Amino acid sequence: MRCRGIAAVLLTVVVLTAGCTRFTRPDPVPSASAAVGVSSHTMRVGTLDRTYRIYRPASLREGAPMVVVLHGAVGSGRQAEQSYGFDALADRDGFLVVYPDGVGRTWNVSTDCCGAAARDQVDDVGFIKQLVTAEIGDAGIDPSKVYAAGISNGAMLAYRLACETTLFAAIAPVSGTMINACPSPAPVSIIHIHGTADRTIPYGGGPGKRDNEGDGRLPVKIDGPPVPDLITTWRKTDDCAAPASTVSGVVTTSVARCAGGRVVELITVDGAGHQWPGAPGPGKLASSLLNLDQPSTALDATTTIWSFFASL
Repeated sequence: MRCRGIAAVLLTVVVLTAGCTRFTRPDPVPSASAAVGVSSHTMRVGTLDRTYRIYRPASLREGAPMVVVLHGAVGSGRQAEQSYGFDALADRDGFLVVYPDGVGRTWNVSTDCCGAAARDQVDDVGFIKQLVTAEIGDAGIDPSKVYAAGISNGAMLAYRLACETTLFAAIAPVSGTMINACPSPAPVSIIHIHGTADRTIPYGGGPGKRDNEGDGRLPVKIDGPPVPDLITTWRKTDDCAAPASTVSGVVTTSVARCAGGRVVELITVDGAGHQWPGAPGPGKLASSLLNLDQPSTALDATTTIWSFFASL
């Protein structure tokens, strides 16, 4: 029975991972944050040593933007870097990319989610705040051009960061929801990407697949609102005008222009599951054994997200 419980937890966390790639890159030698290319770092936050990766393109200049990429549960900063393709866009457009690691490959977004980070009530908001503040100083980042993107558990952390900090000009949740308390958030631009066939964090809200709750040893319980309702709530926060929608194939884009030049955008991908659109898939064997979704090819989420950030 113990083995069965462990297997349930492993399956739970794997389901929450997004678009893991089959390609690998050797771990970098730790170096100063000013080094060009990828480097690995450790930061003391409270009683914990937190790890993260930085990608600094040769084209980076003073006053550049920064994108913080938050992996899904069982993912890592390394996996997110390899899977989602932000480095190539950073080379082209000259922005810094930061890939933090969650404790136990999870992020604490509420008492219900997720995994070890939620069980131990890890201060992930404090970690990201400290990390962003450090890089604004070390890399000469424009503090008005700091953005966060994340998937699944990482998307939920992006929403929590928007609720509890004023560091981010915009967030980009992919296949995520909001389950944390958010009584008085500051206005923020949002681009949310979600598939209608997502069984893990359903587009229509609710708890999703029962196996996401594991065996009770590690908290993984996700029961969020319908995605359109969540976006409506943020449009009220941002004082937005009525949205305008366009349809291109299976992709519906709803854009609302808001006070202060902010934008709240919802991209709905019909038939897409719980993955990062345009990313490499989990592989046929893993997809078959663990019943994982293949990423939609109808949209390149990374390019779409960066274009949104850059347009603000």
